[in-house]
Amino acid sequence: MESTKVTIAALLFIVLIVGSNFVMYYIARSWTKSGDSRWMSALKDSLSKPLEGTSNKSMAELRKQVEELESKKKTE
Repeated sequence: MESTKVTIAALLFIVLIVGSNFVMYYIARSWTKSGDSRWMSALKDSLSKPLEGTSNKSMAELRKQVEELESKKKTE
């Protein structure tokens, strides 16, 4: 008697989880299929560009200094 109740509860839980996943899948699919998917392109753009950190800024400063030294070297 106890094992059948547990089995029914487990099956009901699994069906509930699978059903909610299908609902969320169709909601997300409809949002991306519609013509107004600016949030999707914004997400792609933000993920594709590198993060601006202190290491990138210091490397940019170093490149600038090297270019300045090379230009001074050429003029001499």
